[in-house]
Amino acid sequence: MELVVGASEATMKSLLGKLGGLLSQEYTLNRGVNGDLQYINDELRTMQSFLRAVGKGHGHGHDDLMDDWMKQIRDITYDIEDCIDDSADRLHGLRSDVCCYFLVNSVYEVLTWWPRRDVASRISVLKMRAQQIGERRNRYGVNNPGTGAGGAPTGTRGTAVGFDAADNQEESLQLVAFKGPVGVEEHMRELEKPVTCIVGFGGVGKTAIATALYRRFGDKFHHRAMVTVSQISDLGGILRSIDGQVRPQASNEKQQSSSAESGITAAIKGIRGHISRGASAVMAKCCGGAGIPEEDRAKLDLLKKDLKEHFKENSYLILIDDVWSATTLDNIINALPENKDSRIIVTTRFHAVATTRRGEGDIRRVKGLGDEQSEKLFWQAFLESKGSEDAIRHDPLDDKVWKMCGGLPLAIVIMAGYVACNSRKSEKEWLDLCNSIFPESGKDRAKAGGKELTQEEVGKIISHCYNDMPAEIKTCSLYLSIFPKGHRISRKRLTRRWIAEGFVCEKQGLSVEDVAETYFNHLIRRKIIRAAEHSSNGKVKKCIVHDMVLEHIVAKASEENFITVVGGSWVMQPPTSKVRRLSLQGSDSKRSKDTEKMNLSHVRSVTMFGSLNNQLPSRSFKFGIVQVLDLEGCTGFKQHHTEEICKMLHVKYLSLRKTDIKKLPERIRKLKNLETLDIRGTNVVELPNTICQLERLVNILGGDKTTRVALKLPEELKKKKMKALRILSGIEIAGGSADFHHLTELRKLAIYKLKATKNDPSFKELSSSIEYLGGYSLQTLVIDDESSEFIKSLDDLSSPPKFLVALELSGKIVKLPCWIKQLSSLKKLTLSITALRTDNLKQLSDLEALFSLTFSFSFRAEKQDPETLTILAKNKLLPCCGGEITVPDGGFKSLKLLCFSAPLLPSLIFSGQAMPELERLELRFNILEGLFGAENVAKLKEVHLTLDDKAGEGITTEIVSEMESAMKRTGGKTPQIILHQ
Repeated sequence: MELVVGASEATMKSLLGKLGGLLSQEYTLNRGVNGDLQYINDELRTMQSFLRAVGKGHGHGHDDLMDDWMKQIRDITYDIEDCIDDSADRLHGLRSDVCCYFLVNSVYEVLTWWPRRDVASRISVLKMRAQQIGERRNRYGVNNPGTGAGGAPTGTRGTAVGFDAADNQEESLQLVAFKGPVGVEEHMRELEKPVTCIVGFGGVGKTAIATALYRRFGDKFHHRAMVTVSQISDLGGILRSIDGQVRPQASNEKQQSSSAESGITAAIKGIRGHISRGASAVMAKCCGGAGIPEEDRAKLDLLKKDLKEHFKENSYLILIDDVWSATTLDNIINALPENKDSRIIVTTRFHAVATTRRGEGDIRRVKGLGDEQSEKLFWQAFLESKGSEDAIRHDPLDDKVWKMCGGLPLAIVIMAGYVACNSRKSEKEWLDLCNSIFPESGKDRAKAGGKELTQEEVGKIISHCYNDMPAEIKTCSLYLSIFPKGHRISRKRLTRRWIAEGFVCEKQGLSVEDVAETYFNHLIRRKIIRAAEHSSNGKVKKCIVHDMVLEHIVAKASEENFITVVGGSWVMQPPTSKVRRLSLQGSDSKRSKDTEKMNLSHVRSVTMFGSLNNQLPSRSFKFGIVQVLDLEGCTGFKQHHTEEICKMLHVKYLSLRKTDIKKLPERIRKLKNLETLDIRGTNVVELPNTICQLERLVNILGGDKTTRVALKLPEELKKKKMKALRILSGIEIAGGSADFHHLTELRKLAIYKLKATKNDPSFKELSSSIEYLGGYSLQTLVIDDESSEFIKSLDDLSSPPKFLVALELSGKIVKLPCWIKQLSSLKKLTLSITALRTDNLKQLSDLEALFSLTFSFSFRAEKQDPETLTILAKNKLLPCCGGEITVPDGGFKSLKLLCFSAPLLPSLIFSGQAMPELERLELRFNILEGLFGAENVAKLKEVHLTLDDKAGEGITTEIVSEMESAMKRTGGKTPQIILHQ
């Protein structure tokens, strides 16, 4: 029983803490109840020890009796926690405000007599259940871990062991993460016909091929977009996703102009290549528009008209992934304008879908890989999981592993992750592996290879690799089923939610955040999730789960009543027991009625995608014991929802990101357990004073970095409150207090708007706070200074923030702080373009840990800033520059990303041995005076040129031509040059 070992142990640890607190408050409940609580407490501690032993001794399951008994442990653990939290709500707070203890105590006894009697009765029933569970175990002979009948020792049935977080801290930083699919050269030919259909069964690599084609030929088109369709499709949602990618600004304006456009989710607007497939049931019946209400049909027709008008003189490339219906494909293509220069790429499992556009389509059938290609893919994935191209390969026994995968890329990659994480397996274990997965034909398959797998056999491989993981990692992987199929999942969003759910705790001296990071990295190594996007610091920003892997995870989560999914791509039976975690992925009234029938009184986590109005119309937010409420990107949010949220006294994680919320109410003070508040991308511009009463708050995430919308801090903050804060991001400092000395746990301080002059008290307070916190745990510092006075004064710090990992300074800074060269841990540095000088580059070249370096200029202003352009011109004329900016020889030993962004970029010259590890160069400009010496950068893989003014097209063409010629002359490998407009 994989789930309860991980999830129940985490829940039990939290529960035991709550029981201890309740036992210390004898007056709270009726007399005599303490004995029952003490019995439950002792029994649960014994159960916890048992679960821990199960986790260490068994990795691949147990007999049916063990499974059933552990389910009972899980259920009673949840029910006891529900009872305690409910009693806390009903009996909370009256005694804490008393002046006369004895008088109020008498009143308290009378007013709470019935609630206390009811709670006492429930605890008595739970005690009886705990006794019965223990007796049932003995009666039916459920054995201890590692013993058989009569207490005889048994061999373990798996290899999963406890997870060593300390040994898994190291993360492989990457930037150019995309690697072309192996062995598919025949499918990478030109897109000659209007529609190219890639067809093959699940896991054969269709999406990888389509993505490679999309990247290879995408630059030839004016616009491009990616969408995922799957079984349940919503034509309106698909077209809105395309519109959001080819006309992002127009889509944003539409969203802001009318919140009634509830079909558009901010999640769709904010990510590429994904739609929330919780489609309208009416729309799903006929994507062409019949049967759609008049208002929705009018919106759909208007959207089609806008797209056709936009594409009339512009070519496009659209990738439509995972199409299950020929009718759906026809409706999507017919909604797009005919354009002889445009192309559409389609992936599907079904031949009937691929042939629906026979007259204008190019059908490319994908089959499994041959032995040579399979081996190449296996070792490529293995070395990725090991995190080093120099990792030692295993002995020839590993050949048997990839051969049994039948040439199926998904199976090969999953098994590569399995092998990389099991380097200590014995020879016998490797020899027995095939038989353990395929008992009937494992030996023959391992010897010969080449035999294609059935979908059922692929499922067995996925199940084996999943079961091999440590218990706590399995629990975290099951949590992935909360997100819709094809969704790009934010790493930080996921790990913060794990923490709020109690799946992660401090280990081996590591904080919960660090442990959660190791869990995430382990899932990447295991190939359960794969990187979809990297941040500029080299870490995974977003991940994605393969359809077949997610299907397995969803089935597991449903089987264990871990998560209940409503809507989306999955057809699931309604839960027969209490719903613990709810994911609403649909937006039609039919799905809403399904939710109405569920027992939601025990829900601890609620996640919604799409419209709020259509998913919970009558219940609204009446979830009494919810700990995680995630509404990121939901439309239809009203102010009265915030009042209801303020009644959720147990909520730990609250995300209202990209919703229509405008103001936080004063009553937010009631959320005493709140740890994460995410209001980024909203209209909230001020935090109420009462938020300072939330002593457990760890993360405040607000503002909008692009538009420079920022949060005004309450004056109460200076009263030495909120000491648990680790992230304070998206704030505004404009006069007032900026004293953060008491926030000694602070890891990230991001100031999106600084309006302070030297005469303001906040100026000196902020400077002193940065200097002070720099000696504690401050790792990330972001400052956008309007006047530039403050960032210029940073040079005067007597003690620099020496533990900084990321630093971003925006303003008219020319000279760098003298202490910047002392930042030995700095990995990410972003500076104003005004600091772009040869002498500054020389100074920065000594930062050995630096991974990413950016010089940027704001393109938000309609007119170019004359003062900035003047500074740029003066920089070029400095004696050290000679009219050009030269990247010096040597130094920058770890730098992999270099970005320049400005209206006018001076000539850039790379010296002979410049930036030996650089992989990606990004230039954004209106005019670029020149780019020379790129051929000297030995490991350069990608050059991105973004042109913001068509007037510079001629110069760009010349630069690209000169770069390609230089590469040929030196015999170097030409990097991929990608043009953006």
